[in-house]
Amino acid sequence: MLNNIIKYKTIEWLQSDDCSVKDLVKYIRKKGELRDTQIQAIETYLFLKIKGENKPLWQLFAEGFFTNGTDLSKLNINQNTRDFLSKNKSALALFDFTRQKNGKTTLLPELEKLIIEQPENIEYEEIIKRIFYNVNYADYLMSLPMGAGKTFLMASMIYLDLYFADNEPDNKNFAHNFLVLIPSGLKSSIVPSLKTIEKFDPSWVLPEPSASKIKQLLKFEILDQAKTASKSNKAENPNAQKVNHCLPNPFGQVFVVNAEKVILNRTYLDAQQELFEKSEDEKDKYANELRNLIGKIPNLSILIDEVHHATDGDIKLRQVVNNWQETGNITTVLGFSGTPYLSKADKINVTETAFFKFSQITNTVYYYPLVTAINNFLKTPKVKIAQNLDKFQVIEKGIKDFNKHYKNKVYENGNIAKIAIYCSNIESLEEEVYPYLTGTLKINPDEILRYHKGNKKYKLPAENELLFNTLDVPKTISATKKRYVLLVQIGKEGWDSPSLTAIILSQKGDSPKNMVLQTSCRCLRQVDKGKHETARIWLNEYNAKVLNEQLKKEQQTSIEELNKLDKKIEPEQVERFSRIEHLQLPKVEFYQLQITYNSINEEEKPNTKKKLETLLKEIDNYKQSALIKTSELSNIDDADIKMIEQTGTNFANFNRWLFEISKESYNKITVSDLNNYVKELNFLFQKITFKKDNHLYFNELYDLYQINSQIRIAFSIKRQLQTKSEVLKQDADLLIVDNLKSVEQNDKLFPIEKDVSKILELDKSGNPTEIDNSEVEKSYEIMKQGLVQAGMEAMVISFDDFKKQFDYSSAIKSKDNTFHYLPYDFKQSGFEKEILQKTLNLSDFKNNDLEIYYNGERGLTEFIIKCFAKENNYWKNIGKYTTDFLIIKRKENEIHKALIIETKGKGFENDPVFQKKRKFVETEFLEQNKDKFGYNKFDFLYLVDNEDITANLSKLSLKIKDFFNE
Repeated sequence: MLNNIIKYKTIEWLQSDDCSVKDLVKYIRKKGELRDTQIQAIETYLFLKIKGENKPLWQLFAEGFFTNGTDLSKLNINQNTRDFLSKNKSALALFDFTRQKNGKTTLLPELEKLIIEQPENIEYEEIIKRIFYNVNYADYLMSLPMGAGKTFLMASMIYLDLYFADNEPDNKNFAHNFLVLIPSGLKSSIVPSLKTIEKFDPSWVLPEPSASKIKQLLKFEILDQAKTASKSNKAENPNAQKVNHCLPNPFGQVFVVNAEKVILNRTYLDAQQELFEKSEDEKDKYANELRNLIGKIPNLSILIDEVHHATDGDIKLRQVVNNWQETGNITTVLGFSGTPYLSKADKINVTETAFFKFSQITNTVYYYPLVTAINNFLKTPKVKIAQNLDKFQVIEKGIKDFNKHYKNKVYENGNIAKIAIYCSNIESLEEEVYPYLTGTLKINPDEILRYHKGNKKYKLPAENELLFNTLDVPKTISATKKRYVLLVQIGKEGWDSPSLTAIILSQKGDSPKNMVLQTSCRCLRQVDKGKHETARIWLNEYNAKVLNEQLKKEQQTSIEELNKLDKKIEPEQVERFSRIEHLQLPKVEFYQLQITYNSINEEEKPNTKKKLETLLKEIDNYKQSALIKTSELSNIDDADIKMIEQTGTNFANFNRWLFEISKESYNKITVSDLNNYVKELNFLFQKITFKKDNHLYFNELYDLYQINSQIRIAFSIKRQLQTKSEVLKQDADLLIVDNLKSVEQNDKLFPIEKDVSKILELDKSGNPTEIDNSEVEKSYEIMKQGLVQAGMEAMVISFDDFKKQFDYSSAIKSKDNTFHYLPYDFKQSGFEKEILQKTLNLSDFKNNDLEIYYNGERGLTEFIIKCFAKENNYWKNIGKYTTDFLIIKRKENEIHKALIIETKGKGFENDPVFQKKRKFVETEFLEQNKDKFGYNKFDFLYLVDNEDITANLSKLSLKIKDFFNE
């Protein structure tokens, strides 16, 4: 189709002397932050914008912009047709297009034949317009699969467009403002989409200082607030007010809105007959004020996410955009979709009896297939089809398969692999699936997240939504324990959770039929760049059949083809073994600070009115003084001093201010709540604003942040926090045996495989690790005599060299002083592995009959210290601390002394959170345990990788001498 021609033309243009953005494209590629598919889409966009002058596709097509220079003299056509085509650009363009190769035939053989036989009987320009949906503006579709980074691509195009617009403000080909339309079914993805665009680093596509300059020009607005009085004839629309506020000449404005808000019309009332006497603009404003005002934004580029070309919503949206175009304000319309294929082929009539069909969306200018994305960066799926099984059996099989391959999978950002189990309705989730997981499958409820919108019978805690939205927050911020995610009518489109590694659709209705493909592909997003990642998709027979149909129709592939993609070898899994029983390793007994928090209400109700009135009286406490000195340069000391009462450049709007206060409360305080105190808030608003040139501005001398905070506080009951502290005795296993699972083979496993086997063999046999020299000497003499008798004296080696082949490694020799499980996995830190290896050979370690155990692998130990920091009179919880190593000394088979060893790699030693935890352990924890045990049972040693290993070992030896011999 056209995208193949455009791809060729784009490459040709980029290599030509005519290309003015060569250096920019080179910069983007050299920067290396975007994927190849994103860069290719940007190149296509720039080609159409600059070389194509942002013209409608039908016009470029008709002008011969996409023709391949067909040599008519070499074609087997009659002279009349040859003459006609040589004089008619649009006819030649359409003829050239029909002759594209489509397998063994041409793309449109019937139309090709008709042009050859009846060239004069075809309305070429009209047909070309119909091919491109009769659109008279630049309208491009970028087709990239889920997980390819469409939102970052949107951000790239916004920055690039605004960059060119800033350089050439009078060039209508480049947009000054942008509207991002989110599909009606994806209301919950508006804020994530905006945040993704906002956090985009423009230096990925623009060099400095241009990147920073354009970033400062951009202003973002979410148009998602409900009307304040929906039944009023004059209902205030805060979203419309936001748009109106920036008119008539905004620059750099980015609006994000749900498509539904610009499609829906207000119902006309019979009593309002006077409307029919109004202008079309007034009628449209009455029908949808927001839509009307958006149409007045100049130089507007529209970006539409998840376009599904033939759906009712898309058709209505197309009508809206066409109406906007009549104002002359639309620069470009960019659609983004996972597929370029139509669910039903479009039929285009050529004559009364002749027609042809397209199964692909014709304004697709760039296409990156799902299969290509899987081969290059998405997770490689394995689609499993459960035949003749009920839903519980499908779920059980899917979960067991997930646990086998991904239960211990932790991605580089600290997130654990997760599986989503989709349910057909809330009752099914709450009454069947959830009890089945916790009861029959014995899954810990703490590892399960249930998320749905609730109904009359079942309501979920508010925290579940927060947990759902933060499933992929990096470990450095907050690591979630949730591994099994149960969903109802959520997470089909627009859900961005890269750590999702498997999904289950166990019965018909778990996903809407038209969204089985999107739902199945939720688990394919890439997590760790540059690594081969896999995923599991478990389906019952019905959903498998639907998926296969959609793959064929939308992606020209199949389940069979997807399952053949995984040509790479799965990482080898290394089995691990507990040695707790062999070592008779006792639990660690220690004392732990326990803090109980209790919130005491100091008032029965918020007393909001009184608090707001008090704030008004004390409002000047939030105002700073400002002075201006005025003088001649020659007489600065005698300057006139004037007090400034008001200053500021930020426009003020009362309703928008209320909206911001509500948004800053994460909508815990609604605009409706605020409007209950509109009188008091209006007084405050008048105090912190001033009027100038018929515009209202915020007075920047007032601390608006603190004032808004005090207003939010006014809606809360005053509470006093009380804490109770006590030190409680605990005991902890150094290994939770049930959590010990296989790990991926890597070069930082210790000890190596053959040593692991030997240690387990020696554990079972009870044989010593020291070699019997007399037996070795006998073997040596037999070997020596045999070689001498054979006349091969030169091959006789020394006894010491011979003995080495019988000698055990250091790891095996130390087996009874370490390795409470085998092998240890140090893939996160080679420094930790080196510390353990060197420690086992330290004379001070050996001479004191000490043992060392690795405690740093997440989820395998119970020895975790809860840490607190004293703030004023309260203990604040600052998180949990897990030591890397524990060196212990036994006494009567109890742990008498334990040295806590913390290792830190380069660049991590100054982590402020860790330093707070370290301070607590070195002070409070050690002192509390000394008081309770009556001696120094614990000590702490901190080793950093930025020091020489010899220096670290010297510190360790010294600490061992001091601590274990005191």
